[in-house]
Amino acid sequence: MVVVLTTIHYPAATNHHPPLCYSLFSTMKDRILRRFNDEIAVLERELKVDLPKEIQRARELGDLRENAEYKADKERQEIVNARIAMLKKRAGEIAMINLDRIPHDRAGFGSTVELRASTGENIVYQLVMPEEADAEKGLISTSSPIGRAILNREEGDEINVTTPNGKRRFELVKLTTIHDA
Repeated sequence: MVVVLTTIHYPAATNHHPPLCYSLFSTMKDRILRRFNDEIAVLERELKVDLPKEIQRARELGDLRENAEYKADKERQEIVNARIAMLKKRAGEIAMINLDRIPHDRAGFGSTVELRASTGENIVYQLVMPEEADAEKGLISTSSPIGRAILNREEGDEINVTTPNGKRRFELVKLTTIHDA
């Protein structure tokens, strides 16, 4: 398992504390990166230890042109390589996210929004990365239909969105950005 730890040191005399928004962002980011690094470690073990054994065993069965086990193991090797490359690329992108580019006055990544549906029901969502999305827990991906509709909105804005369940209309009644948290 690979764990990334980041420590920010503040001079004792200034009595500074890390802003909560940085802490919240770091927690989200670290959780995703830890999950990616754990999966990468498992896949790399499969790629470097398990699959070579399987491929060798399949080779010993004879003619490789008609060897289904050999072909399946080689295909799995390609899939594992592709997944590792994708996870490393995504981890690099997440590590490079600049908190300063997230809006201070509009909904953006990390924002918590309270929406009033046209039915009068109030719903609270937090905008998160796709890897953290869990609608049942109120964690909505910024790339989901509702998440995209909420991005860059301000309190009082009307939000119209087409979801798999049809068109929905909301009013953004309360916005807490990652900077306000």
